Amino acid sequence: MKTFTVNKIWKGMGIKMRVICMYLPQYHRFPENDAWWGEGYTEWTAVKRAVPLYKGHAQPKHPYEDWYYDLEKEGVKTLKWQASLAKDYGIYGFCFYHYWFCGKQLMEKPMEILLAHPEINLRYSICWANESFTRTWYGLADQVLMRQEYGVEKDWQRHFTYLLPFFLDKRYMKVGNRPVLHIYRTKDIKHLDKMLACFHKLAKNNGFDGMFIVGGRTAGEEETREGLIDAYYTFEPGYTLKHDFGKLASIEYQSKVLWRTIWNKLFPRKKLERRISIDTIFARIAKREGEEKVYPGLFPKWDNTPRRSYKGLVYEGASPEKFLSCLKRLKEKVEGRKEDFVYINAWNEWGEGAYLEPDKESGFAYLEAVRCAGED
Repeated sequence: MKTFTVNKIWKGMGIKMRVICMYLPQYHRFPENDAWWGEGYTEWTAVKRAVPLYKGHAQPKHPYEDWYYDLEKEGVKTLKWQASLAKDYGIYGFCFYHYWFCGKQLMEKPMEILLAHPEINLRYSICWANESFTRTWYGLADQVLMRQEYGVEKDWQRHFTYLLPFFLDKRYMKVGNRPVLHIYRTKDIKHLDKMLACFHKLAKNNGFDGMFIVGGRTAGEEETREGLIDAYYTFEPGYTLKHDFGKLASIEYQSKVLWRTIWNKLFPRKKLERRISIDTIFARIAKREGEEKVYPGLFPKWDNTPRRSYKGLVYEGASPEKFLSCLKRLKEKVEGRKEDFVYINAWNEWGEGAYLEPDKESGFAYLEAVRCAGED
């Protein structure tokens, strides 16, 4: 394992927001990825094979000191390092993506390693990433690799039984005496009311006061059913681009995407189809009025061309200073709230270029931005 030097200047004083980082576990081999993408495939595979697609395009990205960690083979060491780094820079905790397909799981090992090692000092919660796995995730032809299904009550009970040891973990995030469970796309669950009633009942049977359900505000269809969701986290940049980008900006963006898409079909020399100034999206995020039960979200930077190649999206002009400025605005929105959460997408989404972890290009600058926003 690589040794990292961290300036331990974070004292945890004066924090007026709690930053939660989304956490991707796809940094270890598992059979499905081997079958779908080739033997040995992990997120690092896409990161390493990325190439610049236009002049000035900063690809590929390289983790600090070239540490391409493996969350299975060196999971404990990696999680300890990540937990220490998060604490040093004022991050409240991680939200682990959880992939559950009516009993079938993917990428569960990192979370299970964390549970099995209580010495890892990391506050965490779980986000059920309830989407089907398709090849479009990597810019290829539309093909469902693993379909998201929800089952019936016996399946919900089995799901809760699997999650219960995590909920009982003293490191697991709770609001009052209710474990926090994020659900990425609540709108996709037809019988959400019955499923959540089952979860609440089982939680109470195990000593809790029910569950605290946090839905995702994403690029998907928004939830309209009332009385089921306790709060929402905002998944950026997808939410703002889809729902709050502004009519004129959206028309301009879509017209450019259409033009580049047509170009790519006609000519061999390809153009990146989606490019947006990060200033535009940060301005919309910073301007949005706060809502008590909607936790704001932000992203440090974005470039998902390692996954999607010319069909990818790059937010141009990203910098730690711009990220810090927008994060300070979000802190103002949550100050004084009992649940003063701000969600960052993400801790380690390297294949989307959305990560706080140190790299060779910026070092620890994005982590420093989180620390500075919390201190001011």
